[in-house]
Order: sequence, then structure tokens, then C-alpha cells
Amino acid sequence: MRPLAAHAERPCTLVVCRGCCCGDPRKNPGSDHAGQLARLREAAAASEGRLAVRTSDCLGPCAQANVIVVQPTTEARRRGARAAWFGWALDDTATDEVIAWAQSGGPGVTPVPATLDLHRIDPPKPEAGTKSAAKAKGRGRRSR
Repeated sequence: MRPLAAHAERPCTLVVCRGCCCGDPRKNPGSDHAGQLARLREAAAASEGRLAVRTSDCLGPCAQANVIVVQPTTEARRRGARAAWFGWALDDTATDEVIAWAQSGGPGVTPVPATLDLHRIDPPKPEAGTKSAAKAKGRGRRSR
């Protein structure tokens, strides 16, 4: 997979947490964490560039593992779409629903199916005093 250029149109992107808790068979035994990631990557490979998958060391809401964030396409983001966060994505059904929704366009293109909406979680709030908290309040950004 080649890296996306800064100016390239970004496809719908699945960010899969694989930090301390997500993807850990000790925390969620019986879940096929490696199989889930493989299935997501297979769906991206078969999408002819309409879907991308990347992993993150930790997305934050560890109590709701496994966490998957579905980021909108560049075009959908221009129209105001924002990332959708899903937790407790531990079984094949949840994985299938995330894949199907992302393949249909994802945030800003297709409404979240009711069954997938049951997995929706809030993104973590930035902690006070951190660089990301300053950005969230509008500080630390360059003027345009």
C-alpha cells in the first residue's frame, strides 16, 4: 500500500486500534483479533482504492475495545462529515457491518445502519494541558 500524498483525495479510511487493550486476546479472549484486521485489509485491497485501513497504537477508549474509527472521504469531509467511532467491535457481525458501511461510502455519504449504530461511541475528550487539548480549543493552529 502506498502512502497517501497530502494533496491526494483520501478514501474512506478505517483506523483500527491495536494498542494495549484492542486486539489483545488476554482482554477479549475468544475474539479473532488478527482475523478481524486481516478481513478489514482484504476488504480494502478488494475496493480498488475506495477504502483504506490503517492501525493505531491506541485510540483511547480502552474500556470499549475493540475500537474502529471510520474516517470520511476527502469529499465527504469537505461537505462537513466527521469520523464515526465504534466500540466493542469484537465479532464477525460487527466487522461485517463496519466493512459494508465503509464500502457504501461511510460518514457523510450513507446513514449508519441501526445495528452498527449500537456500537457507536464518543471519541475521547482531549486532556487539559495537552497539545491536542490546545488544538481542540483553537490554540496552537496556524492562521490561514
